[in-house]
Amino acid sequence: MEHEQFITKNSASGPNSKTKTEPFVKVIAIISTLGGLLFGYDTGVISGALLFMGKELHLTPFTTGLVTSSLLFGAAFGALAAGHLADSAGRKKIIILLAIIFAVGAIGTALAPDVNWMIFFRLVLGLAVGGAAATVPVYIAEIAPANRRGQLVTMQELMIVSGQMLAYITNATFHEIWGGDNTWRWMLAIATIPAVLLWVGMMFMPDTPRWYAMKGRFAEARRVLERTRAKEDVEWEMTEIEETIEVNRAQGKAKLRDLAEPWLKKLFILGIGIAAIQQLTGVNTIMYYAPTVLKTVGLSTDAALFATIANGVISVLMTFVGIWMVGRVGRRPLVLIGQMGCTVCLFLIGLICYLMPEFHANGDVNLLRCYMVLGGMLVFLSFQQGALSPVTWLLLSEIFPTRMRGICMGGAVFALWIANFIISMAFPLLLTYFGLSGAFFIFGIIGIGGAIFVIRCIPETRGRSLEQIEHYFHAKYSNNKPKEFLNITEKYKV
Repeated sequence: MEHEQFITKNSASGPNSKTKTEPFVKVIAIISTLGGLLFGYDTGVISGALLFMGKELHLTPFTTGLVTSSLLFGAAFGALAAGHLADSAGRKKIIILLAIIFAVGAIGTALAPDVNWMIFFRLVLGLAVGGAAATVPVYIAEIAPANRRGQLVTMQELMIVSGQMLAYITNATFHEIWGGDNTWRWMLAIATIPAVLLWVGMMFMPDTPRWYAMKGRFAEARRVLERTRAKEDVEWEMTEIEETIEVNRAQGKAKLRDLAEPWLKKLFILGIGIAAIQQLTGVNTIMYYAPTVLKTVGLSTDAALFATIANGVISVLMTFVGIWMVGRVGRRPLVLIGQMGCTVCLFLIGLICYLMPEFHANGDVNLLRCYMVLGGMLVFLSFQQGALSPVTWLLLSEIFPTRMRGICMGGAVFALWIANFIISMAFPLLLTYFGLSGAFFIFGIIGIGGAIFVIRCIPETRGRSLEQIEHYFHAKYSNNKPKEFLNITEKYKV
């Protein structure tokens, strides 16, 4: 198979591909992924806030779904807009703008007087969440050395799950210390702090060398490479970027209609598939509705909130495992392990809910059933956060060509958030009509289709520069390869 040939060839990305990453690029990754922390916090905090805001905002099952999923709907369009604007305005400027939107959305939701304003400001937050999802991985991928790109880009996923864990801890802590019907407002307001830190930090960061080169600012591109690469690696990478940019420039400014090119269309569909399978596992039904699910199986509100912290802890710990593994195992095996593991866990949770009685004969709640459901959720998250999710963001940041990266990334992440929106909006209805077991069986069946997609379509990109990956996909999907691409492909042995 073509992807196997791609793996077996020389994986070195340059003359000194194992050179240790300069500390500056790590600082860039930490600051920019504060956007991921906000992404995680704003998506996770609603799981606890929903338990308290219902009375004041007069929530119904339908408006509960709207409050949860409105952020996701906004995120879809935020990804689309940010992906397009990041190519023209630059990755850095977009992240700075997103920090401001994060702050406005957090304050707005905390002060919302009724459900209509809550939904509106959740949409605003969604614009920032989707924009961060589309922009931050690209920013890091374009600025990181090829041999460390996997670990640095997957820091985004670490920050996302850390933000979700922080949200769960905040929810439980505020409820324990203050309680009361207005606790949810403080849960939402605290997100302004990392938003301000992101805005301040990004003011001192550069844009990426590939974006500078795309705009003809080669001197600035070289300066960034000099700060983020060993001296012996700067020249070959700058040459590779310049040659690829020159070929792209001959094709003109990136436009949506360029996706009609057969090879770009196929690559874009691949990106949409990669984005969709991450959501079609149903992961965010667990992340958003975990307290609701645990209350459904019999736990009290306090126990459900406390138990949800375990979801966050496992997600963070397994993301560390994923970051460690992605540099050693590769992208394709991790996606396959994650997809198949998640699917098995979904069927397992469904069977537990279906076969075990909810109550004992004396009328008491069957706590063994509750904790087995929680255990199934934690094993599911181990596969999702330790394998599938980190590699999803990494692959999306790698596979698209430089000239079209912003547009394609925005479109793929748009599809991801639309899938997320539909699933999150549908989950309360699935619970109502099919029960917990039926809902998890449905996601398990979808997961089988996702595993087939992974086996047939996902390639290996480990150890290649972004330019080499671009030439590989052009050669794979194009029937009429331009001479310039063939020359560069031969030169870099892709």
